[in-house]
Amino acid sequence: MSDELVVETHGLQKTFESEGAPVRALRGVEFEMRRGEFVAVMGPSGCGKSTLLNLIAGLDTPSDGDVQVAGETLVGKDENQLAKMRRAHIGIVFQFFNLLEGMSVLENVTLPAVIAGTPRRQAETRARDLLDLLGLVDKAKDAPGVLSGGQRQRLAIARALANQPTLVLADEPTGALDSDGGREVLELFRRLHAGGQTILLVTHDRDVADAADRIVHMRDGRIVDSGMETVSVASDEASS
Repeated sequence: MSDELVVETHGLQKTFESEGAPVRALRGVEFEMRRGEFVAVMGPSGCGKSTLLNLIAGLDTPSDGDVQVAGETLVGKDENQLAKMRRAHIGIVFQFFNLLEGMSVLENVTLPAVIAGTPRRQAETRARDLLDLLGLVDKAKDAPGVLSGGQRQRLAIARALANQPTLVLADEPTGALDSDGGREVLELFRRLHAGGQTILLVTHDRDVADAADRIVHMRDGRIVDSGMETVSVASDEASS
């Protein structure tokens, strides 16, 4: 793991307006993540973990505070600038896959690189390599709809890796899968992390969080445990 910070948030707040009282989803979140880490953010439904992920992805804007990804401040950027940042640095894996059903498996993985300006032939070569890595190369010409749930999520991960992102963000990536599909996807994340990929995953499931090497706990819009203290205590005990 490198000392290079990939994600920093400072005083991060997000309030959603509602018909009743405003909902404070995040309340001054301070968070850091370094290159090469595999971090899981966990907590109960409504604790703010998905909101945090969306702000780091530049899919939403904070009410206050700052977000930096790969040294780049996101606050103040317009939609085009945020889209450019995502193409350069971020791959996103959603709970419900968000695949393009009218395209083949290969085309789903090729498209993000083509949009980012990669020549199509080069993008297709990269896509085939990813499908081979994820055990889907024999499905390249198929439609996503014929794949199993675990295969569809592997395809979504391949698409997230198309532009060789600095950071992979995963929002409840096993939530729509059965237990076998969930184990398959978690094993893939472990393999990617072992290869040096930086991964931030949010989940409410402790078994899923245990795949990571650091677990951050959230409650009521705040980080209540950064996962760093446990590591520090363990190190102190080992040296005593």
